[in-house]
Amino acid sequence: MSFTSNYLSCAGREIHYTEWGAQHNATVIAWHGLARTGRDMDELAAHLSTRYRVICPDTIGRGLSQWSPDPKSEYQLSFYAHIAADLFDQLDIDKAHWVGTSMGGAIGTVCASGLFQPQLKDRIVSLVLNDTAPRIADAAIERIKSYAGNPPAFDTMLELEKFFRQVYKPYGWLSDAQWRRLTETSTRRLPDGRVTPHYDPAMVQQFTHHPDDYLVWDHYDALMIPVLCLRGAESDLVLRDTTAEMLTRGPGAMGLTQVVEIEGCGHAPALNVPDQLERVAAFVDAAQ
Repeated sequence: MSFTSNYLSCAGREIHYTEWGAQHNATVIAWHGLARTGRDMDELAAHLSTRYRVICPDTIGRGLSQWSPDPKSEYQLSFYAHIAADLFDQLDIDKAHWVGTSMGGAIGTVCASGLFQPQLKDRIVSLVLNDTAPRIADAAIERIKSYAGNPPAFDTMLELEKFFRQVYKPYGWLSDAQWRRLTETSTRRLPDGRVTPHYDPAMVQQFTHHPDDYLVWDHYDALMIPVLCLRGAESDLVLRDTTAEMLTRGPGAMGLTQVVEIEGCGHAPALNVPDQLERVAAFVDAAQ
């Protein structure tokens, strides 16, 4: 299936997104992780687009979306939720399923709760959390800050691809073609001609200016929708005691939360192989 590349002004910022399966009414929002782009969702979007409209945004400061002129105020979950609310309205999305990797899952959680954006309450009908949870491990945050806040630069694309293969090894298996696409869709060229990861390094300020931004138990506890948590079996970000707690509170206390461990992955499963794609699709289909 093919996709279109599009731009909208959301919360006063230009946001890029790809759209797949535009002919369908039922919609899935597929939102990427902290230092990534919406193109990470290509395999999932292609898989779902035979029966769903799939929207894959680039978060502000990532991919082809505008960088924030006010990093301290805008690189945080509440502003991302504002962007999402505008996206829903401008794309005439009445209801949608949400699949979010890492940061994208946290954004989905705070959007679905309606605590930041009340107009989104009841418009998200199911939530897939791909290796994220209402509390994430401090050690993993420090690891992410160590590379995300100071992205390296390289003379060649092959050197940058080698770097990505090392940093994102916990994603699990990717084909050579998928590694090449990840690299080519995650690159910007510096004035001196070198290449570096695509994102605004200031986005990591979320962890210094808003240190508890990813502690979202109050949002999770407000959910009354089906939740699927995919935990990379080797994840250092989502701990097993946290997923156990998810099963006892909020939607988990109502029997609406499932936790599935994905073998051969850490943080976070790439959602690019048949088992992962079919697991997500089956969950979304069941929540229709």
